[in-house]
Amino acid sequence: MKLDDVLAAAGKYRRPKRRGRGIGSGRGKTCGRGHKGYHARAGSTRQLGFQGGSTPMLAATPKRGFSNFKFRNEYQVVNVASLERFPQGSKVDASALAAAGLIADAGKAVKILGSGDLKKKLTVAAEKFSALAAEKIAKAGGTIEQK
Repeated sequence: MKLDDVLAAAGKYRRPKRRGRGIGSGRGKTCGRGHKGYHARAGSTRQLGFQGGSTPMLAATPKRGFSNFKFRNEYQVVNVASLERFPQGSKVDASALAAAGLIADAGKAVKILGSGDLKKKLTVAAEKFSALAAEKIAKAGGTIEQK
């Protein structure tokens, strides 16, 4: 089901809250803003993560330990089976893989993994190779160039 297929009867459109339409409406008089104060006025905002004046959970939780998130190396992975599409004897590098649509960005690091079979002799250039991938490329008569 797509969102644009939803019928109006099923709740595609939600009526806006009609404020200031009398006490009986439930949103009359002060319109849900309370009496006076900063937040009763126009243009009032609350700080992101504000929890009523008590210490926010983000500040209250202890920060300890080390995360390698900022320093990790990300690789675009390509399986050996995907290299079958290249012609015999060709050089396969990041730009060739990007042109074939196997990776998104030729500027980022590439790792070749060993899933599948390779029957063609290729020269494959990448930043990393799994042991099985290097073995399969060599077995097919190809060579690897580790950057």
